[in-house]
Amino acid sequence: FWLACSAIVAVAVLQFFLINDLSLGPRWLAPAAEIALLIPLATMFRIRQRRVRHAVAAGKIIDPQRRFIRYLAITLILVMTVMNFAALSELVRALLVGKAENARTLLVDAVIIWMINVIVFGLWFWGLDGGGPAIRHAQGQPFYEFLFPQATVDRATATPLSPGFVDYLFLAFTNATAFSPADTMPLSQRAKL
Repeated sequence: FWLACSAIVAVAVLQFFLINDLSLGPRWLAPAAEIALLIPLATMFRIRQRRVRHAVAAGKIIDPQRRFIRYLAITLILVMTVMNFAALSELVRALLVGKAENARTLLVDAVIIWMINVIVFGLWFWGLDGGGPAIRHAQGQPFYEFLFPQATVDRATATPLSPGFVDYLFLAFTNATAFSPADTMPLSQRAKL
C-alpha cells in the first residue's frame, strides 16, 4: 500500500513537470485532486489497519471500511487516468496544430505522460487483480488474473506467490514498452481487456 501511495505522489510530482499547458484546467488541479484523495485514503487505511489488527487479536474479524477504502482508491486511480488522458489529448492536439514552442518540450512532455501512464496502469493492475490487494491478502489461495512467472515454479519447494505493487508496476512497464504481454500473461477476460 505504501509503495502505491508513493507512486501516486510521483504521478502528482510528474504532472507539475509538464512543460506545455497540457493539463485539464489549471496545472495544479490534477496533482491537488490526487493528493486531496490520497490523504483521506492513507489515513483511513492506517486506521483500518489498527482496527483489524486489534479485532484479529481479540478473535473477531471486523472490516467495515475495506469496501469504502477500495472505492476511494479506484476513484483516485480513475481521476489519474482521466487527467493523464486529457494531457495526452492535449499533447496530440499540440502536435497537430503546432501549439508548442519547440519539439523538445513536446518530447519531454510525451515522456512524462508515458511515465505517468505506466504508473497508473501499474495501480490499475495492482488494484483490480483478484479483487484487489486486500482480498488477495485475506484469501489463502486467491484467484489471480495474471500468470506471473513465479506461479509456474513448483509449489513444493517455493514460497507461495504473493505479487506486490512492484510486480504490477513491472507488468505495466513491460506492456507499455513491448505493446504486448512480456513475461506475465493475462488469464481472465477482464485482465485481457
